[in-house]
Amino acid sequence: MRLLLWLMATATASAFSLFPSSRTTTTLSASSSSSSASQTTFPKPESLTKPICEYHVLTIPMPVSPNFQPQQEIHVIDVTPIIQKLLEQTGLQHGLLTVTSRHTTTGITINEQESRLARDLQEWLLQLAPPDERSVAARQTGVRYQHNDLDQRPESAAEEQRCLENGWNIHDPVQLAAWRAQEPINAHSHLAAMLLGSTESIPVVEGKLTLGSWQSILLVDLDGPRERTVGVQVMGYL
Repeated sequence: MRLLLWLMATATASAFSLFPSSRTTTTLSASSSSSSASQTTFPKPESLTKPICEYHVLTIPMPVSPNFQPQQEIHVIDVTPIIQKLLEQTGLQHGLLTVTSRHTTTGITINEQESRLARDLQEWLLQLAPPDERSVAARQTGVRYQHNDLDQRPESAAEEQRCLENGWNIHDPVQLAAWRAQEPINAHSHLAAMLLGSTESIPVVEGKLTLGSWQSILLVDLDGPRERTVGVQVMGYL
């Protein structure tokens, strides 16, 4: 961590040497008559006080009762407000905030939070990765995924070890049966999560997320509804 913060400080100092007396510089486009301009903000050296590098785990409020049995539904949840609140609590002024999914059946993306677009996303994902015919969310017959052949899992020694590390003694027939029984038929949810990605990083300037006017940080639950968490790391200066 010390090395990383030193590198960040060195990069920041280099930027200051290039722009010693300027907080904001404006560079016009190639055509001097163009009305468009790009703006770059460089914080003053004296405004950077204490380096910070923190990691937090946030529980995302459920869209329904926690007692509701998951039905492999797709939910699009705007997590921007809860992340903005955390950012304010950390005191980070200039740096980077990274949000990551902590589940294999959720995705993180930045886009517009709009109900009809959310339904379009749900339909698009289900077309690309239709549910298994054995799933509670099945829409058609003839769709099967190897991941859902629970009677053949775990298949390798490495997979057996992961089960053991997660508290399932699959060498015990009773626990093996219990593990298989609780495993959902959700290969399509895993595949959809791979399409979306699991991490987004957003620059922080003057304590604010540099999101566009219509942008939100979205958690897409692909096997819900159930309790979900996200990891958030903030790095930079107070």
